Amino acid sequence: MTMHNILLVEDDDEIARLTCMYLEAEGYQVSTIQDGDQAIDAIRRRNPDLIILDLMLPGLSGAEICQQARNFHQKPILVLTACDDDANEIGLLKLGADDYLAKPLRPHVLTARIEALLRRSSQTHSAQEVDTVTYQREIDAFMYNGKRLELTDAEYDLLKLLYDHRGKAVSRETCCQGLRGIHYDLSDRSIDMRISGLRRKLGDDSKPYRMIRTVRNKGYLLNG
Repeated sequence: MTMHNILLVEDDDEIARLTCMYLEAEGYQVSTIQDGDQAIDAIRRRNPDLIILDLMLPGLSGAEICQQARNFHQKPILVLTACDDDANEIGLLKLGADDYLAKPLRPHVLTARIEALLRRSSQTHSAQEVDTVTYQREIDAFMYNGKRLELTDAEYDLLKLLYDHRGKAVSRETCCQGLRGIHYDLSDRSIDMRISGLRRKLGDDSKPYRMIRTVRNKGYLLNG
């Protein structure tokens, strides 16, 4: 059985101690961060299988951490909050949280939520391992799961730009500037149309998008 690595971001010493003790008894490997300003670096270094994130932290807040982490970390984030209401839930999900739990924590509910999130994450990553985009320089073409993609010139240019920056968000302005014959205009929907066309050819035209993600206020990102 795989031992999953969990990063707990919680500034309350007693909650952190009890949560860590309980999860380790359940077979999880747990590391703890108490300062929000250290959380982003810890996520980058440790690449945890799941993050448990308190909202109220010194330094960066849990909401800010969640939003920043979503630019590079796609594994589950479970948020802990003292406010249990629908508006709060919607706000948390929009920030990038996968689920949330209201305090005080009930250990059996916590482990059930963790198991569900890890199971869903495992299924998603398995699908991503099957669906791959590669570039073959010798024939100057893109392959999708081993088959050549038939692309228009604009679709090729756009995919090449995203591929060269895979794993990073590329702004709509940069996408527009990289296309032949397309001039950037805030009202211009040509990029969105071509993104939709690429998604269809990649079998990724229904939410949640797996291959080409829309990153809020950032642009588009090709999973790398």
